[in-house]
Amino acid sequence: MSPEEFRKTGHELVDWIAGYLANPEIYPVLPRIKPGELAQNLPSCAPEEGEPIETILEDFRHRILPASTLWNHPGFLAYFATSSSAPGILGEMLAAALNSNGMLWKTSPAATELEQITLDWLRKWLGLPEGLFGIIYDTASTSTLHAIAAARELADPEVRVAGGSRGLVLYTSEQSHSSIEKGAIALGIGQQNVRKIPVDREFRMETAALENAVKSDLAKGLRPFCVVSTVGTTSTTSIDPTPAIAEIAERYGLWLHVDAAYAGTAAILPEYRYILGGAERADSLVLNPHKWLFTPLDLSVLYTRRPEILKRAFSLVPAYLENAEDGRAVNYMDYGVPLGRRFRALKLWFVMRSFGREGICRVIRAQIDWARELATQIDAEPRFERVAPAPLSVVCFRLRGADQQNRELLDRVNAIGEIFLSHTVLHGRFVLRIAIGNLMTTRAHVQNAWELIRALAPP
Repeated sequence: MSPEEFRKTGHELVDWIAGYLANPEIYPVLPRIKPGELAQNLPSCAPEEGEPIETILEDFRHRILPASTLWNHPGFLAYFATSSSAPGILGEMLAAALNSNGMLWKTSPAATELEQITLDWLRKWLGLPEGLFGIIYDTASTSTLHAIAAARELADPEVRVAGGSRGLVLYTSEQSHSSIEKGAIALGIGQQNVRKIPVDREFRMETAALENAVKSDLAKGLRPFCVVSTVGTTSTTSIDPTPAIAEIAERYGLWLHVDAAYAGTAAILPEYRYILGGAERADSLVLNPHKWLFTPLDLSVLYTRRPEILKRAFSLVPAYLENAEDGRAVNYMDYGVPLGRRFRALKLWFVMRSFGREGICRVIRAQIDWARELATQIDAEPRFERVAPAPLSVVCFRLRGADQQNRELLDRVNAIGEIFLSHTVLHGRFVLRIAIGNLMTTRAHVQNAWELIRALAPP
């Protein structure tokens, strides 16, 4: 493709993207497609000769787009939104053009140092203590895996060479994200050595049960090494009592990891700074700007006050990557499994500069208010019941009745194509979730979603 062809096609794509961002509701949020349908309509082999870009774009518009779930749609109210803003998209475009690999400082000084600066900006917005080391991975699952690996390294440095879990035990809430258990699986800790601590009526970890579990394992000759406190659980966005968990972690020498992947961004608001209470005592913390900070997927931030342990767990430098030591130069390849590293910080830098802290606060504050209003409306509707507190921007509720009725209601709502809701299971019951977090969602979208749910529910 010549520069002239690229320029022409690039302008066309930017025009399409701008039109899409201006009016995404002309498309259904969920594709009307059956499994395997797209694959059947695409060639089974790649072309022998190159095809015109116009042909490729035509297939994107008429085959790929209709088969896409639109996470950038204002009616996307499922899971946790990962909407991307225009500034973030522009930053992503430039990162792709530069194609930097930030494995070493010298392979991309800008990628390395902008990551350090941008993550320190974010640390200050969140009110976290000075001296934290920040690093960007792709998702919270990867960030948490690295945090658990650092915890294991601190507890048993010989595991790096000898392998095996050697009786190590990890503690987390029964409402925590599956990535914690997956991390334990990947690192050889084993599912049987993950203790899922019971929760209270508001789905927060019971600290007395945590301490009893630690004592019990110590009495069995096992080795408690890590505890995870969740700030914004996946199902209900409940907030574990991190200060009390920190006390237990310190008392028994456990690594404390705080999973604030979704909810941590709310701490940018002064009135919600409290949700990260106790996090200043944590050994590590994860936050996903690609969730509630309107940064294109994927970008997850891990902070740690023990970077030397993280580095000790992963640093492995082959001869072809050896370089002269300079105390000011950070080589991010030493702090994790990935060697190649995309210039992810660029899009976050674009977003933070474009919105500013107050701009981010206005959006998040409004979304929390809409969730609070919706929770009140659900409480006033006799056919429905709210089944969990709504401290942030997620509301969990259900139709009073059988699980099957709620499943059918969810299917009817999603089949319309205007909104997309997800579900969870709480106390053994099927529950609907409305998760407000998309940059394009307005109060009107939330209210329209509630009216649609009410209209499709049985009388």
